Amino acid sequence: MARDLLHLPTWTKNGMVRVVVESPKGSAVKFDYDPDLEVFAYGKALPLGLTYPYCWGFLPGTRGDDGDPLDVFVLTDAPTFPGVVIECRLVGVLRLEENGKKRRKRNDRLVAVPVADPRVADGCEDVADLPERLRAEMEQFFLSTTFFTHKHAAIRGWKGHKAAAKLVGRSQMA
Repeated sequence: MARDLLHLPTWTKNGMVRVVVESPKGSAVKFDYDPDLEVFAYGKALPLGLTYPYCWGFLPGTRGDDGDPLDVFVLTDAPTFPGVVIECRLVGVLRLEENGKKRRKRNDRLVAVPVADPRVADGCEDVADLPERLRAEMEQFFLSTTFFTHKHAAIRGWKGHKAAAKLVGRSQMA
């Protein structure tokens, strides 16, 4: 029997988060989880030449200001596939603002590392541990993915793992 991935527990017993992958590393397509059908549907193609540099997914059991689960970028070397659940450590949050239907709104992106991948996770406790160039490239990726849309995204800075955990706490569904 299929399970509604939106309602998996957010936190693991050891204080990590579960991330459900929607679009794997290397994908040129943004997939969206459809809870009614319990499938991953073709959302949209990324602009020409762009692919996800890391796995993109959501935190189950959360709801952001946009009404969707919180978005997460999982810094992993290996591609996965839609529906994979990865146990991750939150390292930070990229604060992003974009046009909504009626007004500008925040649509932050959490950044996490998979605890089962020591090449990535070891030594990465906070977004400040990531090279500045990598953070700049992630910013540019998110700006580029919205280039041909009405969203007109703007970067509002980075916050560390404590701010990421607070955002998750505020966004937990009852």
